[in-house]
Amino acid sequence: MSIKDKVVVITGGSSGMGAATAKLANERGAKVVIGSRNQAKLDEMLTTVAHPENFAAQLTDVTKVTDVQNLVNLAVEKFGHLDVIYNNAGIMPQGMVADPEKLSEWQAILDTNIMGVLNGISAATPIMRKQGNGLIMATDSVAGHVVYPGSAVYNGSKYAVRAIMEGLRQEEHQHGIKTGIVSPGAVDTNLYSTVHDEKIRKQMLEGNSANKNGWLTSEDIAEIAVFMMSQPENVDINEVLVRPTGQPI
Repeated sequence: MSIKDKVVVITGGSSGMGAATAKLANERGAKVVIGSRNQAKLDEMLTTVAHPENFAAQLTDVTKVTDVQNLVNLAVEKFGHLDVIYNNAGIMPQGMVADPEKLSEWQAILDTNIMGVLNGISAATPIMRKQGNGLIMATDSVAGHVVYPGSAVYNGSKYAVRAIMEGLRQEEHQHGIKTGIVSPGAVDTNLYSTVHDEKIRKQMLEGNSANKNGWLTSEDIAEIAVFMMSQPENVDINEVLVRPTGQPI
């Protein structure tokens, strides 16, 4: 099992789990192309990876299919093919479903967490079909397995990702395309900055911090993601569900 020389595209790749996965994959010999909406962080990543000659970054908004297609095209143009796309970009606004003031946030969740994944699938699938192989991944969540008050729309987006990725597996396995999702519990990342409801964010942060071993790190998730990417062609790990030991939900 090895990720060496595989070409990996990662969205949301300049911070948190995406950045940690990009750095680890690059360190272990992969050719990595990342996209995000933050140019400063993309530039910083280029100076901190172990093998910059095997690394590229491009400004990418996953809600725009042309941006995602251009990111995938960059990987193929620079490194010759595409082995993995990891649709990792996501946001986590929270609030009550019926709150009319939240409608713009609900739209942003749908555009980023669901359409962002679909845009990645659309960009990568034709290339992988032609190759006869490839792995399409997505970051899901424990929130895609359980529903709780104040998070139902986010939960719904993550349930949708699970359904989409299982449908993709069934539709594309005959073309040699593998699928995989990583479903983390509480991870200490800047994702919580997208929770704009102050009360809910405080409850989430305090609740996780109160638990023994209450947080996973981005590096914990990176190890799992790179393990999934490193499997041989005949092995398809479809989902990993991982929580910090102290997480009750």
